[in-house]
Amino acid sequence: MINIRTDLALEAREMYQEDQNSGEIPGVEIETKELDKCTVTKVEIIDEQGSKIMNKGIGKYVTLESNLMKFDDDESREEIITYLKDELVDILGSDKTKKTLVIGLGNWNITSDALGPKSVSKTLVTRHIFKNYNKDYDDDFTEVSGLSPGVMGLTGIETSEIVKSIVDKIKPDRVIAIDALASRKMERVNSTIQVSTAGIAPGGGVGNKRKALNKDYLGVDVIAIGVPTVVDAATLTNDVLDLAIDNLISQSEESENFYNMLKKLKEEEKYQLIKDSLDPYDKNLIVTPKDIDETIENLSIIISEGLNRSLHPGRITK
Repeated sequence: MINIRTDLALEAREMYQEDQNSGEIPGVEIETKELDKCTVTKVEIIDEQGSKIMNKGIGKYVTLESNLMKFDDDESREEIITYLKDELVDILGSDKTKKTLVIGLGNWNITSDALGPKSVSKTLVTRHIFKNYNKDYDDDFTEVSGLSPGVMGLTGIETSEIVKSIVDKIKPDRVIAIDALASRKMERVNSTIQVSTAGIAPGGGVGNKRKALNKDYLGVDVIAIGVPTVVDAATLTNDVLDLAIDNLISQSEESENFYNMLKKLKEEEKYQLIKDSLDPYDKNLIVTPKDIDETIENLSIIISEGLNRSLHPGRITK
């Protein structure tokens, strides 16, 4: 069982491999492909054994890793949007009659948690047009609705209850939920997109998970799209400690054995040691980069446009 905080199946797989010194994970299938400036890793959890080991639900987890997401220019955005659109089309399929509800999870008042609401605000919604013209099908567009339900601290209502009531009322064929996630590595923050068919637990990015949004609860397929926008202080400290140990080993002969002993500690043991040290002082903070405002705006454009192009075949692109 993996306990270090991460919402990425890719990282859960890495931690298991580091802990067990094994490349194979029972009940899990892996596929990786290298694109120009982007790595796509597909992790599929196929049974309960794999789900228990990974501490993730059964389903597909597609991860795009690219520094293109950190560049605020049209060319970089266009490239990563195209990669994301291709993966979304593969998951969503090409059935133009399917109705989609896009949910933007998170708190729009907190920048690092506003990815969902910002992405939904840029998503092309069409349900009202289909209803006004009494249409069931269109060559260029599919029926899409969108909502940002807020968080329980703002509404007093569980997000899952709001989404469930809307699903029961408008009866979409699928729900796409967008949320900010947490990573165990600072290098993946704001440069990774995960698309999952296993649903999502709102609040995961800040360690405050609520009732999961998944097919068992909502009764329809749930596709989750997330970007890690934060790490906790214990995770960041653990990464910095690893770098410091490597540096000390390279520069020290007398204390080399001691540093090697620290290096051999399991990742989970080091993380727990640091977390236990920080918690009594309430110092296990959530950390996010200083340019988070511009980054969230850029990521919301990437995700919304990737969705628009995958959901609407006639979407005009540059």
